[in-house]
Amino acid sequence: MCPTNRGLRQKKDDVQLTKVQRVTVQDSFWSPQFERWRTTTANDVLDKFEAKNLTSASEQAKNNVFANFDDVAKGKKGTGHHAGLPWFDGLIYETIRGIGDLHPDPQLIARLDNYIDRIEAAQKADPNGYLNTYTELMEPTHRWGDNGGFLRWQHDVYNAGMLVEAGVHYYQATGKTKLLEVATRFANHMTELMGPTPRRNIVPAHAGPEEAMLKLYWLYKQQPDLKTKLNVPVREQAYYELARFWIESRGANAGYPLWLSWGNEKSEKWIKEQQYKTDKPTAQTRPSWGDYAQDSISVFKQTTIEGHAVRATLLATGITAMALENHAPAYVQTATKLWDNMVGRRMFVTGGVGAIHNDEKFGPDYFLPTDAYLETCAAVGAGFFSQRMNELTGDGKYMDEFERVLYNNVLTGVSLSGTQYTYQNPLNAHKHARWNWHSCPCCPPMFLKMVSALPDFIYASTADKVFVNLFVGSTANVTLAKNTVALTQETNYPWDGKVTLSLHPDKAAAFAVHLRIPGWARGQENPYGLYRSSLTSPVTFRVNGQFVNVPITDGYAVIKRRWKKGDRIEISLPMEPRLITATEQVKDLKGLVAIASGPIVYCLENVDNQQLDSLKLDATASLILNHQATLLNGVNVISGMARDAQSRQVPIKAIPYYAVGNREGEGYKVWLPKSQ
Repeated sequence: MCPTNRGLRQKKDDVQLTKVQRVTVQDSFWSPQFERWRTTTANDVLDKFEAKNLTSASEQAKNNVFANFDDVAKGKKGTGHHAGLPWFDGLIYETIRGIGDLHPDPQLIARLDNYIDRIEAAQKADPNGYLNTYTELMEPTHRWGDNGGFLRWQHDVYNAGMLVEAGVHYYQATGKTKLLEVATRFANHMTELMGPTPRRNIVPAHAGPEEAMLKLYWLYKQQPDLKTKLNVPVREQAYYELARFWIESRGANAGYPLWLSWGNEKSEKWIKEQQYKTDKPTAQTRPSWGDYAQDSISVFKQTTIEGHAVRATLLATGITAMALENHAPAYVQTATKLWDNMVGRRMFVTGGVGAIHNDEKFGPDYFLPTDAYLETCAAVGAGFFSQRMNELTGDGKYMDEFERVLYNNVLTGVSLSGTQYTYQNPLNAHKHARWNWHSCPCCPPMFLKMVSALPDFIYASTADKVFVNLFVGSTANVTLAKNTVALTQETNYPWDGKVTLSLHPDKAAAFAVHLRIPGWARGQENPYGLYRSSLTSPVTFRVNGQFVNVPITDGYAVIKRRWKKGDRIEISLPMEPRLITATEQVKDLKGLVAIASGPIVYCLENVDNQQLDSLKLDATASLILNHQATLLNGVNVISGMARDAQSRQVPIKAIPYYAVGNREGEGYKVWLPKSQ
């Protein structure tokens, strides 16, 4: 266990930020998308989980994921039928969280409430509050992977964690307590079962429940009166301790199987035969889930981010969230090491992570091939990790990488119609189409979780500082220790670099406004030099119409003065197209360049560029940026020149990477060779 006693606790630093919630987004880029996601995408995802996209009634019945809960509620066990994969319960919970946080219309809320009724009914079938429809219907004697089960496949803990998180978020979004009560009942069961001796050493084989349990703890800690509204006991300290146990027990296992040398088949057989129990087993005896699940060694001994990229980034997010609560140096240092390695050596130019298809995992340092795997869910995990790191430290570089992930790899995950999706997001592809649905549709729920959380990430504060982290047209009220400040942000970002912030403090007073100035706008494409750009134009600032020189500290322009109602700050960020290259340590990108403008990474689609594979960018020719309102729901397009196979100069047209796959044609390139 990691020592987190009081003698080793780190004093809370005053740079730790508080997110500003209840932000109203009024933005030309984001508002239309939020409306599409809360209506079209939300209903599309729910319809497809109900198999309404299938024409045959028998096929609908066989693939209706919600029917799993109905079967469990009826007391069915071991039927041999379960719609979807073992982790589909978790996907349902994630979808409810994401849609709820988008604040949909009453009709859609009623639809979610109906699902919640069915989930509650399924839980009531078990006296302990246990609920995992796959295990109950397919392997009822294998709860938590017992008796020859396989927890890494069954996802009992992961699904439970996503239920807890959904309960917290749905209550915060709607004020309704039914799902929260279901979540709390399940959390109580897990805290009684799992933990230090004499309880059992059970940890999530898929990370995510760590942060979820902390959110449950925070909710009751901040709203103690809420406990009286529920029909279950609340033990918030136990939720905190279980989250900590899950993190600190990584690597505390039997030491076997040796996944990398034995291979998956032999390792799974060893676990299912319960060979880890042959030598004086105790309540703490369990198999190793391996590097894939961040369980081969203690997380506090990890120096690099490893394994399945979704699991790895969600675990790192949980570690950072725990550091926000306990301020233990081991947690802060571990989160920092993992983030530095991820962003400095293993992150793709679009913010994607997880280079390798096999096990959907991180590759070694500087392994950044153009055809990498880059699962949408992993990008979401990386984004949540970066946001938590900014919250912990107050350093703008973390939101720089959040922004990179958001505008590129995350936005790519859902089509402009709102009804097609991506799982993998390679940077160069000959044939890569969006899909209507997938046998493992984990990415749409994760996408909904991220975009629905976005308004909470725009602003932050400390006792005497206001932080502007994202450039999104919006209004908010920021509470400082001795003042409340109403903010209005106006911008046409990411297509235009002008941002105007109006401040209306309750009373004229001195405080500091920290405006994140992205690294790309300062000629720093990556905080560790993994990528470099050609941008040299300055950022300019005006306060009440007057140009001012502003110092940059930890990625923020800091303006400290006595503010009064109606004061205005104007920022102008350089949006001209720039060329990005990778450090020479990235062998796969030698001689290649990418095009970007502002936070947006661009690509060439073959629908616009004939003979794409033969084109070499003419880096000496000018790149022209112009807005095309009728193309791809309105985008900035970059025009330039290239050389074809016969060395003839030909025009090229680049579109934002997030918009790929929305027209006929499936090939595209982010990374381009240069003509000599």
